Amino acid sequence: MVTHVAAEARGDERGALLAFLEEQRGGIRRALLGLTEEQARSRPSASELSLGGLLKHVAETEQGWLARARQEPPAVPRDESNWHETFQLTGDETVASQLAYWAEVAAGTEKYIRSAPSLDDTFPLPPDPWFPPEGRVSLRWLCLHLIRETARHAGHADIIRESLDGRTAFELVALEQQGG
Repeated sequence: MVTHVAAEARGDERGALLAFLEEQRGGIRRALLGLTEEQARSRPSASELSLGGLLKHVAETEQGWLARARQEPPAVPRDESNWHETFQLTGDETVASQLAYWAEVAAGTEKYIRSAPSLDDTFPLPPDPWFPPEGRVSLRWLCLHLIRETARHAGHADIIRESLDGRTAFELVALEQQGG
């Protein structure tokens, strides 16, 4: 990513973790700057991924992890029958509606992490094979996982955007700074 977070400017460990998460969210948001809905839904590479689908996926994923930490069900239940929908805008979903939803999710993440007694607090995970075998993870682990997940998809977003119109992450940072 082409932006930088000064950890010391964010205060404590929670602030640093949340700042790095926000930095990665910004990479995905910037990849969508100036695109039409059609471009955001398109799949210009060999992958099945679209920028709109990545946006929806990271928002749902963050919300789902936060729900697990709160020991609540995710807002959108996913299983084998509808998992593919997490990577595509469906129905009346738009980039704007997904960005607004993700902003709400991000605010909820920030509030929850900042209000937790300790980043060492743990929560249980379902016994599914794709979750860590320990069965419990800490809030610190959750923050690091969200950073990793979002960064992975920010990299995908860079490739998709460059495939669409040749714009690179550096150009998108400049566009964002111009109010783009």
